[in-house]
Amino acid sequence: MALLSVNIDHIATVREARQTNEPDPVWAAALAELGGADGITIHLREDRRHIQDRDLRLLLETVALPLNLELACAQEVVEIAVQARPQLATLVPEKRQEVTTEGGLDVVGGRCQVAQVLGRLQDAGSKVSLFLDPDPAQIDAGVEMGADAIELHTGPYANASLRHHTETQLETLVTAGRQVCSAGLELHAGHGLTYRNVQPIAAMDGMRELYIGHSIIARALMVGLEQAVRDMKKLANP
Repeated sequence: MALLSVNIDHIATVREARQTNEPDPVWAAALAELGGADGITIHLREDRRHIQDRDLRLLLETVALPLNLELACAQEVVEIAVQARPQLATLVPEKRQEVTTEGGLDVVGGRCQVAQVLGRLQDAGSKVSLFLDPDPAQIDAGVEMGADAIELHTGPYANASLRHHTETQLETLVTAGRQVCSAGLELHAGHGLTYRNVQPIAAMDGMRELYIGHSIIARALMVGLEQAVRDMKKLANP
């Protein structure tokens, strides 16, 4: 059974668009929990375009669900994460000009930096996941440096699903998932997953947790956040 962690970044995006105090991500997290979410995900970006330091602090104080903090290997944000000690920290790449994350973390090219940050977060008491493309070399590097979990980047699969040509991308993810599980790490997945394409990913052998935000928040505008989370949970756990 795949767990569902709801990413609430887009709640904060709406708030920051007007530089006001609503809608509140903390309130959204409570509603997601009522809808059956198994966890809450936020991305504390260097540019603070959506989630703010205040949000992280209050979520850690008030939300009963496990919190997954996504962050880049940037000193300022790493220091905050070390002090905050979220249940899970997911290391992701980050570019100022991107609309959303464009690909997996390059742990092969940035092995030393990633390993150092990973070790600091683990020493602080957080489990650490790496957001990686389904590339055997990247996964091997993540395993070697002692990650607790690997989140497979499902963006290419999600984009292909819009054109109904997903077989190759899905098989690549399935193969990568086997590699992660064979190494004894938790298997996670996320990016671009929707109500239409989530089921094959949720059904992958060993799938532990799914991270979904935009599609849930988009539906929530029409049916409410609790119902949107319930609808996704049913698809992830038929």
